Amino acid sequence: MSTKIVSEKQKEAFNKAATHPLQSWEWGEFRKEAGNEIVRFPFGQMTLHPIPLTKFKVGAFIKGPEPTKKMLDELKDYAKRNNLIFIKMEPNVVKFKIQDSRFKKLKELLRENGAIPGKTLFTPTSFWIDLTKSEDELMKGFSSKTRYNIRLSEKRGVRVVEDNTDAAFEKYIQLTKETVERQGFYAHTEKYHRLMWKHLNKTPKLQNSKTPIARLLTAVYKSEIITTWIVFVWKDFLYYPYGASSNNYKNVMANNLMMWEAIKLGKRMGLKTFDLWGREPGKGFTRFKEGYNPQVVEFLGTWDLPTNALYWPYRLTEFLRWAALRTKSRFVKPKF
Repeated sequence: MSTKIVSEKQKEAFNKAATHPLQSWEWGEFRKEAGNEIVRFPFGQMTLHPIPLTKFKVGAFIKGPEPTKKMLDELKDYAKRNNLIFIKMEPNVVKFKIQDSRFKKLKELLRENGAIPGKTLFTPTSFWIDLTKSEDELMKGFSSKTRYNIRLSEKRGVRVVEDNTDAAFEKYIQLTKETVERQGFYAHTEKYHRLMWKHLNKTPKLQNSKTPIARLLTAVYKSEIITTWIVFVWKDFLYYPYGASSNNYKNVMANNLMMWEAIKLGKRMGLKTFDLWGREPGKGFTRFKEGYNPQVVEFLGTWDLPTNALYWPYRLTEFLRWAALRTKSRFVKPKF
């Protein structure tokens, strides 16, 4: 049997077990080309992040499966043998899908094995929309303002279409740069976005598939793309990880129509749940999402699995670094 055939079988088996796109084989290949070392275990994949000027690294095991004693032992053993200070874990485990007692036991298991609550990468809660409901039922659940804005956008002639062309992606890059500069937040680099798109949409196998992981939605007004969203499709889930928009034509409410059309896309594809990828109470994007009457879901949380005495000095350095970045952002706008 050829190495290529074995590799394809390994990839298929790996993806079959993965419950989140960030645990997909393709995501791992993307992160590998972006410069991260990838470690694949039978239960999932971990990215390694070197600490500059040292031999040490940090592991990130994000959106992996429900933790077990065997899994934690294997992770700790790998970390100790490979100079990892700790492994950051954010299991893809949702509270309402399991009994409260089991949810508590999983947290106890993590603590018993030395895990400590850590600084979050993903928000501990997210919004889910039930795509098995009818369009009428979903629309009735939206806030009156959201329904009004959707109809206003349609009336003014905004069109939302899936457009995976190179030209549309270049517009996505342009709008992402504009959005970062306008809103002043730290975002992934242009290289990151290009490599992500390459591996999750543009690889030949994905291009020939009916369901590439990443798809690009565009909102067009007066022949101009004014809003772009990248959505992920994985198993029976739709995800909304990235979006960018123009500062022009804000009065046509393109984002409201974009969300509605993304919901309808998920329904047409037979998906069951739309994960809106994060929730931060009080933030503008959170209030926008709340208009669609999503369910709030709680994940198991962020856990650090220390395996080296340098863990606490690292945490202090991390705290000081983020404090410096927040101070800097007041005076120097982040760049894309």
